[in-house]
Amino acid sequence: MRLDPTTAAGSDSPIGAALALAGERDPARNATHPLLDLSQAAPPYPPAPEVVERVVEVARDPRLSGYAPVPGIPPLRRAIADELAREHGGDLTPDDVVVTAGCNQAFAVVADALAGPGDEVISPLPYYFNHDMWLRMRGVTPVYLEPDADLVPRAADAEALLTPRTRAIVLVTPGNPSGVTVPPEEITAFAELARRHDIALVLDETYRSFRPDTTEPSHTLFADPAWRSTVVGLHSYSKDLAIPAYRVGSVIAGPELRRQVLKLLDCIAICAPRTGQEAAVAGLTRAGAWRADRVAEIARRREWVGAALADRPGGFEVAALGGFFAWVRHPFPDRPTLDVVRTLLLDHDTLTIPGTAFLPDDRQMLRLSVGRVDEAAAALLAERLAEAGRRAGVVTG
Repeated sequence: MRLDPTTAAGSDSPIGAALALAGERDPARNATHPLLDLSQAAPPYPPAPEVVERVVEVARDPRLSGYAPVPGIPPLRRAIADELAREHGGDLTPDDVVVTAGCNQAFAVVADALAGPGDEVISPLPYYFNHDMWLRMRGVTPVYLEPDADLVPRAADAEALLTPRTRAIVLVTPGNPSGVTVPPEEITAFAELARRHDIALVLDETYRSFRPDTTEPSHTLFADPAWRSTVVGLHSYSKDLAIPAYRVGSVIAGPELRRQVLKLLDCIAICAPRTGQEAAVAGLTRAGAWRADRVAEIARRREWVGAALADRPGGFEVAALGGFFAWVRHPFPDRPTLDVVRTLLLDHDTLTIPGTAFLPDDRQMLRLSVGRVDEAAAALLAERLAEAGRRAGVVTG
């Protein structure tokens, strides 16, 4: 059969590639060299007891096995709006919320509603690979924005990239893969830029709860009564509530965009899974203390990784650390990063994602997920990176 050439030209999933590579490893090594899997940003803990209890209740209630409303069940839309209003202030209502089957679906339907073949979307580097994959497979051109020396994208730099074909600017904060949090004042500058040019500012805040400082709001855009004409918020509850398999995300947007999103959702999945939505309601309304404890736990895991890599073991250097990720530069400028990833797995039992999954070229970067790294694993990671450097003849101070 003949395939759509634009889709066929798209890249395959880097996570799928990592898992396939892991399949080449001899499992017998686990007895003496257990695998350090730093590939996927998966929570290391189960959901809150309140969430599990609600899932059991839903499974036993036949009335809850049917379709949910396409925009999402009202209690969840209300819980999402209430939480964001408490954090950001301003005018947010349940009508502003559409529930999706995860944040990837939220991005896909928003991107399809905003842009078509030949259009452009501004995407800061390093980008989230699924965003880039989706845009390219839909015939939309990602236009890359280089960040500053601290890996923070700047609105002043983005303005020069705008053309009549630009339909949106996408920010992921904290970043995936960099973990970098875009400052609130810079997010405001991006919103002002987007409004001046009548384009959308799409904010993917999947890791919002895991910012280094959660005492202040991640931004204040919803306090502007005109936010619905420019701002689109994307959220995920996979990491926040430890329910990645339940597939729950959301779009926060004005009525015109929401209408287009609902058309797309009705054709794709009709509605997000009911069980996942009920689980998210329980997590957002009844598991506040559990969520705070998990945020603190991930912060400790970041600290363990940062401390273990502070002395650049084997020449591996942390470029950024935040959210669920360490963005690490490897010390082998003459080797393709994919080759480095393969060596780390097969010779040093450490699975990472190559930075080439998040960049248009090879910049010697690796993404390490910190979610499953305890203190002992962080020390083991440092040992293995040091050994990788020694074997390659890397000299460190």
